[in-house]
Amino acid sequence: MTSLAFFTVLVALVGLERVAELVVSRRNAAWSMARGGFETGREHYPVMVLLHSGFLVAMLLEAWLRRPAVSVALAGSMLVLVLASQALRWWCIGTLGPRWNTRVIVVPGLPLVRSGPYRIFSHPNYVAVVVEGVALPMVHAAWITAVVFTTANAVLLSVRLRVENSALASASSEGLHA
Repeated sequence: MTSLAFFTVLVALVGLERVAELVVSRRNAAWSMARGGFETGREHYPVMVLLHSGFLVAMLLEAWLRRPAVSVALAGSMLVLVLASQALRWWCIGTLGPRWNTRVIVVPGLPLVRSGPYRIFSHPNYVAVVVEGVALPMVHAAWITAVVFTTANAVLLSVRLRVENSALASASSEGLHA
């Protein structure tokens, strides 16, 4: 298998992982809403979906059109970071259980989660997103995608964190940590 074919399969697998996330998210949203949850930040959600979907397409287009030379050291080290970011993401999902969501949904009265990766970071899922945003395209030296996505994602995360932190604060100190 060529490195480009391997990269294509890897990105397709990440795309399937995103579909699994959306299935979990939809189920968890129903759980939260059934318990009086409320959603905030709906305005930025379509932008987030577009950015993250475009990210997968852009890195494949860049890799196939540019066909950059890729060193084994670069590909291997970035693949390790991609796998670590996936592990962190699913650790977050597992730790939050039915409270994890791709949307900002707060269930009033639930205590903040302070276990798992939330002992270490306030927003570990976003750490995973940032690491993956650089590492995944760099598995095949798609540096343009890495730079553009990281920049756009930084702007989006500044909005997302503001919305999420505000929602958590509005639910009082007994709010949900997402």
